[in-house]
Amino acid sequence: MPVISYREAIRHALAEEIERDANVVVLGEEVGQFNGSYKVTEGLLAKYGPDRIVDTPISEAGFIGMGVGASMLGIRPVMELMFWSFYSVAFDQILNNAANVRYMSGGLINCPIVIRGPANGGTNVGATHSHTPENVLANHPGVKVVVPSTPADAKGLLKSAIRDNDPVFFLENTILYGDKGEVPEGEHIVPLGVADVKRVGTDLTIVTYGRCVLHSLAAADLLQKEHDVSAEVVDLRTIRPLDIDTVLASVAKTHRVLIVEEQKPFASVGSQLAFMIQREAFDELDAPIHRLCTVDAPAIYSPPVEAEQLPNPQRVLKAALELMS
Repeated sequence: MPVISYREAIRHALAEEIERDANVVVLGEEVGQFNGSYKVTEGLLAKYGPDRIVDTPISEAGFIGMGVGASMLGIRPVMELMFWSFYSVAFDQILNNAANVRYMSGGLINCPIVIRGPANGGTNVGATHSHTPENVLANHPGVKVVVPSTPADAKGLLKSAIRDNDPVFFLENTILYGDKGEVPEGEHIVPLGVADVKRVGTDLTIVTYGRCVLHSLAAADLLQKEHDVSAEVVDLRTIRPLDIDTVLASVAKTHRVLIVEEQKPFASVGSQLAFMIQREAFDELDAPIHRLCTVDAPAIYSPPVEAEQLPNPQRVLKAALELMS
């Protein structure tokens, strides 16, 4: 399989879906003439023209609202947010209207919109540009929330998201855009709502998603080499719908759980996940569920301090050893 970057994998998914379906359009800030703020859409305007690749004003409320309306009329818009931090400007459009229109219309109106862009810390852009809102988004029935960790998953999940008839919120990571991996060519589809065991283990389950998958894999290698602990790493991939069955199957094998996420600890995705595990698999647990989150403060602007605020392999390793003890 060819080795390409996370950024290129997303671009390939967009290009393939534009060619497959005449209703797919890409809209957002600087997606066209500037080739994308993160160069994800580089070359698409030249190839597909301004009817399919549409630059918008810097008005999330305006262009997201336009995309929601277009999707109700049969268009399949893929909207790029320069930062997911600014989803709140369009909160009413995406979480009051898009999330509820199928229910409010008695099933007569679908809203097949994808909203994508980076949602992460670690790039030293401060507290107003570093949000990870997957927990807020997933709190709303009627939507799907996706957080891919690898180039192959990014491509396959985005293609599934574009074809889905519900609003799909696709959260990427700026730091992952340059990461490379093997990606199948052609019709590579990863279904929404299916987790993936990225590393098989027997002593400990690490449940995670997004960039924290890479931290967890690195920590798992250290656990094996330095402490003879075999960690299984489960990548959720999709936050809503959540594949709890894969998680429970891993817990039944290892009997210990560490949840790793780039979320603040209060009311996070991990909070819900921990509840579901203890409810469904309490008798399988040999120790309390542990969680490792971002330190509970606004994103710190200092680069070395922010690096310690977020999960990293050493913090994951320390949490895992505490759990094993």
